[in-house]
Parts: sequence; structure tokens; C-alpha cells
Amino acid sequence: MPGAVTVKGRATRARIVEGAAEVLREQGVASATLDDIRDRTGTSKSQLFHYFPGGKDELLLAVARFEADRVLADQQPHLGRLDSWESWQRWRDVVVERYERQGDHCPLAALFLQVGRDRPGARAIVTELMRQWQGELGRGMRALQAKGLVSTALDVDRVAAALLAGIQGGVAIMMSTGDSAHLRAALDTGIDHLRAAAPAEVRS
Repeated sequence: MPGAVTVKGRATRARIVEGAAEVLREQGVASATLDDIRDRTGTSKSQLFHYFPGGKDELLLAVARFEADRVLADQQPHLGRLDSWESWQRWRDVVVERYERQGDHCPLAALFLQVGRDRPGARAIVTELMRQWQGELGRGMRALQAKGLVSTALDVDRVAAALLAGIQGGVAIMMSTGDSAHLRAALDTGIDHLRAAAPAEVRS
């Protein structure tokens, strides 16, 4: 029966994290309390500290990882199917829609502000998110290369890194100004750069 207990425990922990994410999105990281989270998730204080013995900071890091995973999940299935110009355009539209819907409140940024960006756990979450995101973009670019739509001379890793940096910069400006024009420009310019890297026979 140990396996059943482990599975149940993981499910309980996941339920707490998801419920905490809902509370933090609704009330804000600074305002939400552990009591609010316990009420939403139906957990006792002892149960909460059983799964998160480090208290609120440990729970916030778990929610941050949940929110980071959500960033990529919200871009699917398009992010995983970047093998045509049409799929790149659909992905671009989904990214813009996601961040416009989010507006100037970024749950992930708020969480890291609360727990501290310099904490090893926080840095690891951001590093893994960016690694996975850049990896998906790189795979999409290589899929275009395999179809002969982009030159094999393209430095995929460098271009994927530049596109991701452009997205992050556009999101940061949008959060400051409320205007998504820079995010749109970063995405459009990045995709235009890929199109310009098509072999000469494809462009002609």
C-alpha cells in the first residue's frame, strides 16, 4: 500500500498548489494568507505544513513552478508543432493573446518578488522555464530546416535565444505601459527573420 499513499500524497500536494495559485491570482501574493489558502483547499494547518514544512515561502516556490509550467502549457499545442509558417503564426497569435489577457499583472513575477529572485530555488525555476521555452523554439526552427523552409546554415540556438529575449522584453514593456505593440513587433520581426533565412530557391 505504500505506493497508493504516495500517489494520494502527490495528488493532495498538487491540489494544494493549484488552489494556492488560484488564491494568489485573485488576491495577490502580498495580500493572500495561509489561512486563505487553507480555506480554499480544505486543508488543515498540520496538513499544509506536512507538505510544505518551510511554510509560505516553500509553498510560494511550488506555486511559482506551477505558474512557470503554465506559461508553456498555455502555448500548446502550437508551441510543440512549429513545423510550418502557418503554425508559427498561430503560435504567435496565442502568445499575444495570452499576455494581453494577463495584462499588467504577472503572477510569476509577483511570486519571485515575494520570495526573492536571488534564491536558488527561484533561479532554478526561471532557468528551467527559459531552457524549455528556447528548446521548443529551437525544435520548431529545426523542423522548418528539415522541410527545406529555412537554410541549414541558420544558427538555431542563437536565433531561438534572440526570439525568446525579444518576447520577454516585449512582455516587460507591456506590463509597464499596457501596450502590446512591442511584444507584437518582437514576434513579427523574429518570424520575419526566419522567413528571410529560407533557401534562395524557396524565396524565388
